[in-house]
Amino acid sequence: MISDPLWPRADGWLAGAAADPDLVVVGVPTSSASLTASQAWRAPGAVRSALSGFSTFDGETGADLSEVAVADLGDWPVDGLDMHVMPAEVERLFRDLPAGPCRVFFGGDNAITRPLVRSMGDLADAGVLTIDAHHDVRTTENGPTNGSPIRGLIEDGLPDGRVIQIGIQSFANSSGYRAYCEAHGIEVVTMATVDEVGVGWVVTTALNDLARRCSRIHVDVDFDVLDVAFAPGCPGARPGGMNPRQLAAACRAAGAHGAVRSVDFVEVDPVRDRDGITVMNMATAFLAFVSGMAGRMGS
Repeated sequence: MISDPLWPRADGWLAGAAADPDLVVVGVPTSSASLTASQAWRAPGAVRSALSGFSTFDGETGADLSEVAVADLGDWPVDGLDMHVMPAEVERLFRDLPAGPCRVFFGGDNAITRPLVRSMGDLADAGVLTIDAHHDVRTTENGPTNGSPIRGLIEDGLPDGRVIQIGIQSFANSSGYRAYCEAHGIEVVTMATVDEVGVGWVVTTALNDLARRCSRIHVDVDFDVLDVAFAPGCPGARPGGMNPRQLAAACRAAGAHGAVRSVDFVEVDPVRDRDGITVMNMATAFLAFVSGMAGRMGS
């Protein structure tokens, strides 16, 4: 690949190893808790590689990622750990992260969300925004799977009314699990609403609502929120989901919000992918989040 100093690439920016970062990036390569067999543990390496095809300049907003000091801390050694062992190891490793910067986690499957939120501190002061087609409130009797992180957090003590879910789709959930959401104050924003009023407005409004109830927000981005045409590498994706521009706008809005302290990008299986489509969407969503951060820092 030809090097051009006037066209800095995102992989070079990510490898910059800033001494005093505004953002730290960590890979959490685990998919042993997936309900559907998955090699999502390969995604952190795949997305880092894909970043070589992207620049650091957001031509639609004028944000330049070079304004965001970043440190990529590599991958945590969690690949292959049993789903009952992995959460405690994630929480242990989290304790070594610097306290100040915003954190981005490349999964891995959605089972990482529960230990990441638990690691943020007292759940009584936490909120979660999910960008996801599913409620993720399956029962935990079969273990902490990638289908149960939100129920698991509520069972761990996350107060009712601290979860907002954006992108919920038709025929992707059950009435029983919707009833669970209603019983625990989980606010559900369907794709119909996203299409009607716009995803940027929806995300910003949801984060403002959460920020009035808590001081730390974690954003969970599950790529099955995308229409399957744009996410062939995501086992849970179905027709009727977001398009890539909607997802990028959602992530840009999340990055711009001051109460967002961490985000995970999960459920991309590079082995199932076609022509790198899903991995490129993961890279775009990540860069859009950081673009939002750059706007936050410049305001």
